[in-house]
Amino acid sequence: MARFDEVKDLILSLEGDFDKFYNKDNQAAGTRVRKGMQDLKTLAQEIRSEVQNKKNAAE
Repeated sequence: MARFDEVKDLILSLEGDFDKFYNKDNQAAGTRVRKGMQDLKTLAQEIRSEVQNKKNAAE
């Protein structure tokens, strides 16, 4: 569950930048959103690999 908490924390940390980019047209916030989304993609891939490895080890 710690990995799930990492995902939640990352998403929540981006909330302010999403607001600034979409509602206040802050371009620098858009850059931070893009970086955060790339970090989320990387984290998701790591979790997918962990789940697959654990699943395969149980078989």
